[in-house]
This record gives sequence, structure tokens and C-alpha cells, in this order.
Amino acid sequence: MKYPEFIKKGDCIAVTAPSMGFYKEEQIMEYNQAIQNLENMGFEFLETDNVRKNRNGRSSSAKERAKQFMQVWENEKVASIICAKAGDFCCEMLDYLDFKVLKNMKPKWVQGFSDITNLGFVLTTNLDIATIYGENIRDYGMRELFANLTNSIEIMKGNEIVQTSFGKYEPKDEERGIFETYNLTKEISWKNLNKEEKVSFSGRCIGGCFDVIVNLIGTKYDKVKDYINKYREDGIVWFLDVYEMSTPQVFCHLWQMKNAGYLENCKGIIFGRPMYIREDYEISFERAIEDALEDLNIPIVLDADIGHIPPQMPIVNGSIIEVICEKGNGVIKTFFR
Repeated sequence: MKYPEFIKKGDCIAVTAPSMGFYKEEQIMEYNQAIQNLENMGFEFLETDNVRKNRNGRSSSAKERAKQFMQVWENEKVASIICAKAGDFCCEMLDYLDFKVLKNMKPKWVQGFSDITNLGFVLTTNLDIATIYGENIRDYGMRELFANLTNSIEIMKGNEIVQTSFGKYEPKDEERGIFETYNLTKEISWKNLNKEEKVSFSGRCIGGCFDVIVNLIGTKYDKVKDYINKYREDGIVWFLDVYEMSTPQVFCHLWQMKNAGYLENCKGIIFGRPMYIREDYEISFERAIEDALEDLNIPIVLDADIGHIPPQMPIVNGSIIEVICEKGNGVIKTFFR
């Protein structure tokens, strides 16, 4: 696994927009504050031309988004890249990336979540480059950065951090003032699907937004089985973040993953709190997962601090992680091996 060089004060953090850009005044205000916060932490800043643009759900054309991403990747001054926003169309830029350059140049940290899974997941599974599934740049516009955001910076600095469940989370569609931190009002309780009092497992991790990952199955960017085979001795830990699905879709997509060979040599799976779930046929989210995966006989954790409902732990795709879930509390340890 190729880990990018760890960042330090004085390094340059670049922001580019592989999916959507900022177009609302409030978004731009928070983004400007994010720039200020990063500079106050001692980092230099670089922005590509498409960050403050958006049309039809895209910051710019697929070709232009790839071009601007490659520009910051090839810029020796840039130490890490945090993506502007997610959306729906990040996948189309993959066709214009120069994978030879990406493979042969010194890698950089790339961070983003949701639709940005198209980029991070592919870089890790295709090129063995560790990437971060974590917040996009806007959340760094808080006046006081929450722990998940500073954790992400600590990871880029090379610290093998131990993350513990946050205690409370922000419910979906909760109102939050501009520049304000998360509005944490609901109790967090991680769950073991199989009702164990405690589970503990570890392995080479891979994952991201579940909605995106299933769209990559069978494409030319699908190198997951190669990844699993390469790291067979480590075992594989999946983490999956559901944005919007019905419970039958959850079941069918898990069935699809299983029959595509994605869950071979899997040591455990972590599911984040789903954003939008429609429970068709009176099937719950938990039941859909149980029905799809019960034959695997592996530990499965639900409602973890991963994904669209904040706060989310940054997870390093490609790293070794150790997961512990006991009595509603969770721990994720990261190792750069």
C-alpha cells in the first residue's frame, strides 16, 4: 500500500471540484472560512478554477474536472487534496484521468466522501494509493472545528490515531447556523448485528458510499477482487455508508456484492448511519442486512460514526484498521501498514 507523504505546517492543501462546485452564497461563505481555518493551522492553500462554479450538478465538464484534478496531482507544491463537494456525476471524470501519471508520480492525500467515493475508492483499489473517506472542504468552515475534522488532519500528518464513538450525532435535516458546529442532539449507539456483547476484528479496509460502489461493479474500474487477493493475508474490512436506498435495494446490492466476490476473505463489515432509508415490505434496514449476509458468519457493526449523518470518523482506505464495538460504544484504530 502506498501512503502519501505526511503533511506538515507550511505544506499546501489544494481544493478541487471533481463533482459539484459551490454556487450558493452561504456555501461560499463557509468555504472562505474553511480556507482561513486551514491557513490559521499553518497550511498554504491552492484552489482550482472550478471550485466556485456549478451547472447541472457539475462544477465543469468531466474532461475539465479531470484536467484540474491532474493539475493539482502533478503540482509538486501540493501535499494533499480535499474535494469541494459531492454530488452525482463524479464517475464521468474517471474516463479522462491519466492513470499512468497517477500511478507513477508520488501520491498525495485525497479526501472526500459520498460521490467522491468514485475517486478515492478507485485510487485505492486500482493503484494501491491510500485515500481518506472524510468530510469535504465545507465543514472546515466551522468557527470551531469538531474532532472528526482535526482527526483527519492528524491522519494526514501521519498519526495512527484511535477514534472513539462521539456520543451524540446530528439528525438528518437538522437546522444548523452558518459557521456553527454540528447540532448534536441524538444519542449514538453502535450495534452488533448478531447481538454479541462485544466484537473485535481487523484487516485491510476498503469502502465508502455504498450507493456509488455498486455502480462501479463490472466496470473497467472494478479491481476489487485484485485488491482482495493481494491483501488476502491481512483480511478485508468493509465500511459502507448508505445515502439513499430502499431496504430491498440494500438487500439486492449486498447480494450483488457477495456474488461479485467482494466479500471473500472478509473479516467484518461496518455500516454507518444511513441518511435516507425507505422500508418497503415492512423490512427494516437491519433486517435487510441480516437477510443478505447471515450466511457469512462474520461480525457486522451498525450505526457507526461513518457517512452522511455527522459527525463522521475519517477512514483511511487501504490502511489496516481495528474495530471494537461493545455496549453501544465503538473504537476504530488506524495503522499505516
